[in-house]
Amino acid sequence: MNQTPHVNIKFGTSGWRGIIAEDFTFHNARLAAQGTALYLKDELNKKSSPIYGRKPVVIIGHDSRFQGREFALAVAETLANEGLQPLLCQDDAPTPVIAFSIRAKKAIGGINMTASHNPAEYQGFKFSVFNGAGAPPEATKVIEANIRKLQKSNWKPKTVTPPELLKVKTFDPKPAYFRQLKKLVDFDAIKSAGLKVVVELMYGAGRGYLDTLLAEEAGVEIFPLHGYRNPGFGGHHPEPNAEGMEEARAVLKKEKANLALGLDGDADRFGIVDKNGTWLSPNQILALTLYHLKKNRGWSGSAVRSVPTSHQIDSVAALYDITLRETPVGFKYIGGWMEDEPVIVGGEESGGLSVQGHIPEKDGVLACLLIAELVAMEGKTLSQILRALERKTGSFFTDRINVKIPADKKQALLDRLSKGLDKIGTYPVQEMITTDGFKFLLPNQEWVAFRASGTEPMIRCYIEAKSEKSLKKLQTACKKTLQT
Repeated sequence: MNQTPHVNIKFGTSGWRGIIAEDFTFHNARLAAQGTALYLKDELNKKSSPIYGRKPVVIIGHDSRFQGREFALAVAETLANEGLQPLLCQDDAPTPVIAFSIRAKKAIGGINMTASHNPAEYQGFKFSVFNGAGAPPEATKVIEANIRKLQKSNWKPKTVTPPELLKVKTFDPKPAYFRQLKKLVDFDAIKSAGLKVVVELMYGAGRGYLDTLLAEEAGVEIFPLHGYRNPGFGGHHPEPNAEGMEEARAVLKKEKANLALGLDGDADRFGIVDKNGTWLSPNQILALTLYHLKKNRGWSGSAVRSVPTSHQIDSVAALYDITLRETPVGFKYIGGWMEDEPVIVGGEESGGLSVQGHIPEKDGVLACLLIAELVAMEGKTLSQILRALERKTGSFFTDRINVKIPADKKQALLDRLSKGLDKIGTYPVQEMITTDGFKFLLPNQEWVAFRASGTEPMIRCYIEAKSEKSLKKLQTACKKTLQT
């Protein structure tokens, strides 16, 4: 019997996510896989499609979450029943590794069972297209429509084989991915610096990747934390934000390490703590990475960021005469630019980063290695490097606040914002940008942006100021703006 026949399976910026056994059931995972299989089969037969006539290989992977392997096998069986050829990662694997494998194996796409940094009770279904990028809206809308038709017809899978009896072709994605990172990272430079690094693996899929590369390829003395699988993530969110990196910070101070580097549950996001114990925001890391790859590695190209990401990267781009692109929220949009032109760094404020010559998908492992490379090459702490950079670009103070809005008032508020604002508090609005949500540019390189949550009665407010005093004033003004 169908456990949850009418769950609204909707793809957000990184796929469909739901609570395990509530809406994320085996039936619904198979349903999502069937909708995806129908989309892929249609594309294979469409002469205008980039996958037309290709061998129908689909990479299947999962992170370290509860029942990840079992969900991946159920998805693989569903695809096989439709004549596609699932190729399953032999162990749990990082999202960027799965994305790279799609390209390396010339697959027509990939499905990854991951809920990224979400709490342990969540599971996710992420579909990526042939180039490793997250599926664009034009693809996910077709898949969602397929799913609705299947639900309406009370679709049932052709076969439901117990996981232990299901035979699916597997492969080890690690060697090819390691070869790829050796092309992008100067491991010799890291090795020569004699660094000591704390590695926060958060019980996730990044174990055996970041720790191994640092220890074996870069000769770094590492202090690994939580380097084993725990589907409950130790009772914490597997997110390397300031709070999530607190234990790594303590070990860093105790061991007098140079850095603490962290990954989220599926290793596509990064967390960085400097030698002095300072957690650096993703915004700061993006600016530092662009600076490093241009100044120390001599790379050329553009830089790409999402709408609510700090303009600090803009200032670094201006410093080096680099073209800056702005995209909607979602790394798939950044990835689109990466496929169209040379992009030195593409990134977003939520902790996603990729670089030229790599995948159009965020990679936390690579981000951490590049920061280790920066520290090794300059022989200074990150804080010292950042302070020197900010003497040229000025300082930037950022915040993101979530403001709950009654569901019945949410649309009226969005309608009001869409008409524009003359002021945010006492700050006059100079320009309004509607690429994604509503962004208001203010004097002195300051700005605020409002985006509605797609799943909750909430408005997310992003703020950037040039001083702590101005940041506090804008925080108050934004809350007042949303409550009037």
